[in-house]
Amino acid sequence: MMRQRLARRIVRVMGYQMVGEVPQSGILVGAPHTSNWDFITMLLVMWHGGAHPRVLVKKQLFKGPLGWVLRAFGGVPLDRDNAGTVVRDLVAEAGTGEPFRLILAAEGTRGKGEFWKSGFLRLSKETNLPITLAFFDPPSKTLGFGPTFHASADVGADMDIVRAFYADKHGIKPKNATEPKLREEKAG
Repeated sequence: MMRQRLARRIVRVMGYQMVGEVPQSGILVGAPHTSNWDFITMLLVMWHGGAHPRVLVKKQLFKGPLGWVLRAFGGVPLDRDNAGTVVRDLVAEAGTGEPFRLILAAEGTRGKGEFWKSGFLRLSKETNLPITLAFFDPPSKTLGFGPTFHASADVGADMDIVRAFYADKHGIKPKNATEPKLREEKAG
């Protein structure tokens, strides 16, 4: 309750408008991922709605006191070179029937890249949980949630939903945004 009040106050003081509803369970894609502030922003979005999410964060950030802080805020260390164990644990946790919300930055980096990571689609399929698109858009002073959908067998159609939603979302540093496309689309 205290986190929710704090988040609502910060959003109000910053002059932002919250849109959409926090999903009960699901895989949440936070984008555009263009700065170090995105982690805090996604926590505000979730706390505003009273939710306490899990957040995938690269394992290198879990050293020293920062690691304790990240864990306290729902951070889950991810070894990008060996993500299988973390993913299996998360799939098991999602299968308990309890509300499960996992935020991840599908862009994988705060800098401009070539492709998004497809883990959000794979996790949705493995857990049968929906994907909800979350955002922070400074130019429009809005943040919150967009469409929710289940991953399908048609990766291109799923990514068309993602592209359409994020087409007018800019993030803190728009030049760092990676276009929503997957390596699998290029190969297919």
